[in-house]
Formats: sequence, structure tokens, C-alpha cells
Amino acid sequence: MTSKQTTVHSQNNMQTGQTSTTSNEKGCIIVTGASRGIGATIAFGLASAGFDVGCLSRSGELPQINDVSAQVSQRWFAAKCDVSQEEQLESALQAIAQQSGKPLTGLVNNAGIHSQDRIEAISHREFRRVMDVNAYSILAASQAIYPHLLQNNGGLIVNIGSFFDKLGIKQHLLYCAAKAAVGAMTRCMAVEWAPKGIRALNVAPGYIMTDLNREAMQSGPLAAYLAKRIPAGKPGQAEDVGNLVTSLFVLNSPFMTGETIYIDGAHGMLG
Repeated sequence: MTSKQTTVHSQNNMQTGQTSTTSNEKGCIIVTGASRGIGATIAFGLASAGFDVGCLSRSGELPQINDVSAQVSQRWFAAKCDVSQEEQLESALQAIAQQSGKPLTGLVNNAGIHSQDRIEAISHREFRRVMDVNAYSILAASQAIYPHLLQNNGGLIVNIGSFFDKLGIKQHLLYCAAKAAVGAMTRCMAVEWAPKGIRALNVAPGYIMTDLNREAMQSGPLAAYLAKRIPAGKPGQAEDVGNLVTSLFVLNSPFMTGETIYIDGAHGMLG
């Protein structure tokens, strides 16, 4: 499922008149990094709950999830976009809003990259690359959706951070620093935009198993470490994060904003 020469595409095969009232009321939520992993699972959960979902990724692919019903896939609209580039973000959001025909009412800043190295070996170029994708993209995407949320009297932004934001991990300065920035940005957004009806929350996962890391987490040294260190005894699943994020949009609790919600099987609080 790729967009080829088109910037935005949709698997929308639903016949005229079949769109549900519930879906219309819920509007469209943008998810960055939505083609694979946690982002794809979030897109699946939101579409299953009746939201239209704008799926942004570098590839422009729809979420790579097998055996998805037509009822769910018809709510996905994909756009090829580098989330660290303001112009691409603005263009993608406008195109998705037009394709969906529904107002943009939320954003999930999920796109991110991982990088690790000894502190003395970190280059300026690598620092900028990680910060651009993991931190600056959250600012850029939030700025891009801001006028849409204002037009709709508010909305919800969910930033995907990490429990690494409060830890000191060898060879992970870049990732820890970027995810700490996500929490700080979330708090500032919540305070400054609360009078406008715009809320911001930070969902901070611990070790989560996806198709990309499944082999490493199921066997070998990492699997043994996680079984010992995570009080729950094993890593989480992408569905755990997808379900949590979806619930935040479904519940729509107006007074909840600025918080970091850790989902790590109690790993981060283990002494």
C-alpha cells in the first residue's frame, strides 16, 4: 500500500450515504509516523473508535496492519511527509482535511528515531538529526494543526514520549534528552493553549514490542534483562499504547492536560 506519485491517498471504498453519524461527529485526527509500529497501532485504534485518521509518514504508506476491515481502512488517509519540514506538514494537513471532509480535531505526535552512542562520540550533525525528528517535529506539527484546532474551538494533542525522559542511560544521551524535551513541550503547550480549549498530554511508554524489535525482545540478553527488570515480567505490546491513546480521545476529559502518563509496566519506578 504505497502512494506512488500521489501525495495523499485513501482506501475509501464506502458507498455514498454509508458514513456513520458517529464518525462525522468525531472528526479527523492526525497521527505522525503512522505507517508502522506504535503509530500504525494508534491509527488502527482511532479508526476503530470511529475517527477519521490522517496517517503521516516519510513513505506515504497507510498503516501496515494485516486483516483490517473495510470499515476501519476507509477512515485512513495517508500523506507523505517529513514531519520536521513545516511546509510539508501544512500541505499534508490541508490535503487530509480536504480528503476526509471532516475537521481536524486532534494530533498524535508519534514520529521518532532512536540513536545511541558514547557521549564523547556524538556529532553535532547527529544531535541535530535526533532533535529535529524527536523534538522539533512536535513543535512544527503542533503549530501546523493549531489554526485547525482554533477553528473547531479546541482539541487534543497527544505527544509520544518515553520513560527514558527521567532516566540516565549509558550511550543514550540523545534519546533521553529529546524525550525529556517532549515532556517539557507538553507542559508548556498545556499552559499556554488551555484558554483556547487545546489540551496536550504526553504518553511515555517503556519497552514496547513491535514487529521491528520483536526478535530481540523475545530472546537473548535483552529479553533476559527485561524479564528481570520490568515488574510486569515482560515488555508491553504496541496495542497497549494504541489503546491508551485512543481512550484519551474517546473519553475527552476537558480538565486533563499537561500530564505525562507513563505506560511501562512499573519499570521506571523500580528501585
